[in-house]
Amino acid sequence: MTAEPAAAAPAWPHCAEGASAADPVGCRGVQVADGGRCLKHLPPARRAAVLAALTAGGDLDLRGTTVDEDLLTALRGACTDGASGRACFGRADFTEALFTGDAEFVAVAFAGEARFNGATFAGLTSFDSAVFAGEARFNGASFAGHASFDSAAFTRHVWFEAAAFAQGARFNAAAFAGGARFGSATFTSGVRFNSASFTGHTSFEAAAFGGEARFNSASFTGDAHFDAAVFEGLQHLGPLTCAGLIDFGGARFTGAQVTIEAGAAVVVCERTAFEGSAVLRLRYATLDLSRATLSAPVALQGWPVPFTDQRGGELDEGLLAAGGAPPAVRLASLEGVDAAHLVLTDVDLSRCRLVGAFHLDQVRIGFGCRFAGPPAGWHRRGVRPARWSRRKVLAEEQHWRAAAGGAGARGWPAGPHHGTPGRGPGPEDLAGVYQQVRRAFEEAGNEPDAADFYYGEMEMRRLDRRRPRAERRLLGAYWLVSGYGLRASRALAWLLAAMAASLLLLVLFGLPDDTPDPRSTGTYAAGSVRLTTRTPEPVLTLPWERRVTGARVGRAALVVVNSVVFRSGGQNLTLPGAVVEMASRIGEPVLLGLAALAVRSRVKR
Repeated sequence: MTAEPAAAAPAWPHCAEGASAADPVGCRGVQVADGGRCLKHLPPARRAAVLAALTAGGDLDLRGTTVDEDLLTALRGACTDGASGRACFGRADFTEALFTGDAEFVAVAFAGEARFNGATFAGLTSFDSAVFAGEARFNGASFAGHASFDSAAFTRHVWFEAAAFAQGARFNAAAFAGGARFGSATFTSGVRFNSASFTGHTSFEAAAFGGEARFNSASFTGDAHFDAAVFEGLQHLGPLTCAGLIDFGGARFTGAQVTIEAGAAVVVCERTAFEGSAVLRLRYATLDLSRATLSAPVALQGWPVPFTDQRGGELDEGLLAAGGAPPAVRLASLEGVDAAHLVLTDVDLSRCRLVGAFHLDQVRIGFGCRFAGPPAGWHRRGVRPARWSRRKVLAEEQHWRAAAGGAGARGWPAGPHHGTPGRGPGPEDLAGVYQQVRRAFEEAGNEPDAADFYYGEMEMRRLDRRRPRAERRLLGAYWLVSGYGLRASRALAWLLAAMAASLLLLVLFGLPDDTPDPRSTGTYAAGSVRLTTRTPEPVLTLPWERRVTGARVGRAALVVVNSVVFRSGGQNLTLPGAVVEMASRIGEPVLLGLAALAVRSRVKR
């Protein structure tokens, strides 16, 4: 077996008590002035003299020192302020100190910088109601017993990076006025930050949470980073509020079910792995789910009312509501997400990027979800006024139309680049997305909303220049005549126009002067009579000014209505009139059917 390397000597003059061949360093405690030994190993008389020289607000240097309960009690007593009755340290340096018993720092005031980097707390640790006026550093500290920082006040920046909490840890009602960093910290048996307030930048990057991680009623004024954190078996996180960004990018939630409740400006779950089912109840938030892993059903819900704290009161959302911002939840992106397990309720999807998502036909879009629409109002197409047909529109179509330029881009909002600039999703990509979302609505029995996505699918196919020209022209005619069978008003307008044209043509060219009467002629031969009945050919010889009369218009209207509705003829018409009637019997019922189809698509359940 290879022997473990001996520990390196500390960077400060150290005590070296107990040094031996096996342990050449010995005691790592910093030497007390002119003592040659640390405070722990000083002779009793010398130690008493050092303690007697301490005053409230005095500096402490106990780097590497072993501190038992008696020594800590003596230190607190020596630095107690007579007026306030509380211990007050100036600059306190406990770097790599070893606290062998319980470490009681309850209500201690640290007037200067407090350093506990690499310190080991073997017993219970309490910093309840402690006040840190300067920076506090607990990087790499190890807490073997329960650690409590309830109601502690950190006036400036605090570091707990790579700190290890073997038992439970509490920071309830703690106030972090500066930045707080818990990067790579390990909470083996859970941690509580109930009602804690974080004013500056907060980081739990790569932290490991075992068991519960409670942030009930916690508030973050700045950004809160949980990127690459691991939540083992977490069941509930929040409710909490964050005026900035909550970043769960790359985090893992390994529990069977987790509920996250938060009011935040932005929530990022990019590459987040939900290994069990999850419920995300959010307010005010813009959520990014890009490339997240959803292994089980994940429900995203816009929560309609403010969250409540443990006492039943509402959480303060003043910073989030500033400026009149609505509490709606906006989904920003599903790029790279397998959406088969995703359930959306009361979510704004007007700016959500869907290109690149998988199994969108299986996503469940519930009530209250909103999509974007085309620009409102009138615009010009050439010399004629026009307006966009009202429908639900994907964000990527908005971006594509805006990027296309020209008159057709007016009013469409531009979007971010998708990958390489200039290679954003085009009509061929959007047609597939529209098709999948349409199927999702159809599977849910929501035919009216599915119709909007069918319209979008047809639009993208019509505008896709990679498709054959004949197909695009056919789709163009389908769009022009009836809005792909979804615009009843357009089909009815064309029907009325066609019927009016047929009526005019019949009046001018189709109706004869008079209805020809049948004429019978007969011959008698060999005791028998032979009769022949013939109807003269319809003739139109009336002058132009006599062709347009009320009677002729009524006759023509009867012919047109019979052709369109009842599909019957029976009128004597001239040859041009017969051609007009046949065209009416073929084309106009098609327009009537398209109008009926459009109405049905809007009322079908």
